[in-house]
Amino acid sequence: MFNEEKELLNAVMKKVKNTLTSDNFLADQNELEKILNEQKKNNFSKPNFTLIKEQGRKIKILEKKIHPWMNLEMELNDLKTFLEIVQEENSQEHVVEVQQQLQEAQKKFDELEKRFLFQEENDEVNCYLTIQAGAGGTESCDWAAMLYRLYNRWVEKRKFKLSVIDYQSGEEVGLKSATVLIEGLYAYGLLKSENGVHRLVRISPFDANKKRHTSFVSLNVVAELKEDINVEINPSELRIDTYRSSGAGGQHVNTTDSAVRITHLPTHIVVSCQAERSQHQNKEKALKILKARLYEHYRREKEMKKNASLGEKKKIEWGSQIRSYTFHPYNLIKDHRTNFETGNVNEVMDGEIDAFIFAYLKSL
Repeated sequence: MFNEEKELLNAVMKKVKNTLTSDNFLADQNELEKILNEQKKNNFSKPNFTLIKEQGRKIKILEKKIHPWMNLEMELNDLKTFLEIVQEENSQEHVVEVQQQLQEAQKKFDELEKRFLFQEENDEVNCYLTIQAGAGGTESCDWAAMLYRLYNRWVEKRKFKLSVIDYQSGEEVGLKSATVLIEGLYAYGLLKSENGVHRLVRISPFDANKKRHTSFVSLNVVAELKEDINVEINPSELRIDTYRSSGAGGQHVNTTDSAVRITHLPTHIVVSCQAERSQHQNKEKALKILKARLYEHYRREKEMKKNASLGEKKKIEWGSQIRSYTFHPYNLIKDHRTNFETGNVNEVMDGEIDAFIFAYLKSL
């Protein structure tokens, strides 16, 4: 009696112990301890409020990572004691209660395991998502609009917030490009998996001959910069163009050239903003996005140089084809980095992409 329950409990406890003794977890614990000790040593007669604020932010993030795992370990130890007592008494009336507590513990572990995948510095912050139609005119613009809807639905399901920064409609249908700000805990950590080229194969609804077409759309995801990060930009390296707002996503249409497009000449990075009514506000927002894009650009550049100096040959996924969506002659969506795939295309196109996201995060 209770052998199956005991086996399941031991399995979960072993997984939790593996996490608590992992290098990442111990590093988080050491960092938290270090910050708390620094706080005690600080001379608060002349407090550095910027430092105090940053320390408080880091403590909050680290505690959210550490405490739930330690609480789960205590709950599992209590459950093990309870199970031993029930087993000793051979109590049939507690079978359902033990099973319910085990299911709850497994559920908590599964949720925490997902959270533990977020180990990068910016994983917990908001992010900018840019969708850009590739070559192919109408086909690619329609595919871009389909992906725009997909990520809107994903945001709704997660109860995140999405704000349109820029929206350029296609000449006939769909969209040429769109940039949105997505706000929510681990928004960047989740959506960084979507960076790259998304390929669609289908029978074109715009082709009278019903031929199969292939379309490409690129996605760019960058973390919203934290307040303490400063990216210097030389004004002479910028080309700033203004144009008339096209009415992003059904918003107001300006009668003046208030929309702003900024090109960073050395890197050829282009950002646009038409969300605000004034040109000044749009320029400010566009510069903020540009700084986030440049920060990511230079970070990746530095990482590549470091890997090269160490003689490491790492595959760079940035900008490469990451996922194929096949609607004809069969239904299949496959991620080329993880080989995760599903035939349920309707569900995925309705925003159910978490399976792809977590398969990618686990592969890292």
